[in-house]
Amino acid sequence: MQLIKEIPALETFSVRHPVLRPEKNIETCHFDGDNLESTRHFGLFIDDELAGVASLFKSNSDLFQEKEQFQLRGMAVLEKFQKKGIGESLVKYAEENAKSRSGKLIWFNAREVAVRFYEKMGYQIIGEPFDIGDIGKHFVMYKISV
Repeated sequence: MQLIKEIPALETFSVRHPVLRPEKNIETCHFDGDNLESTRHFGLFIDDELAGVASLFKSNSDLFQEKEQFQLRGMAVLEKFQKKGIGESLVKYAEENAKSRSGKLIWFNAREVAVRFYEKMGYQIIGEPFDIGDIGKHFVMYKISV
């Protein structure tokens, strides 16, 4: 059985760490804004096992005119659950949450390897690629009227 529900920030670390920060200290899994009242963390569970996570931050980028913006961060699916639609389910769930809170746009910094995944879901690249420290090349991606 598959279930998506809101979870505490700390619970996301068990997926964020092996997928997004495997060579780093677990403390790097904490993002600025994780514990804000406006931030939501979602976990997708398969038979009570946390398989994937996504976090939605109320955060505006100067790249966009829309007032009600949300930033998707920490999107990760454990390797054994990848390629099964879990990431897509989490993104759609985050989109619905943003929409329910009057969100007009979702944006995020996508790793180069994830760009095609997000493009298939209707997200577009804006601007030029950029590097984030020792994590690698990223692209700002967005979708208006989520």
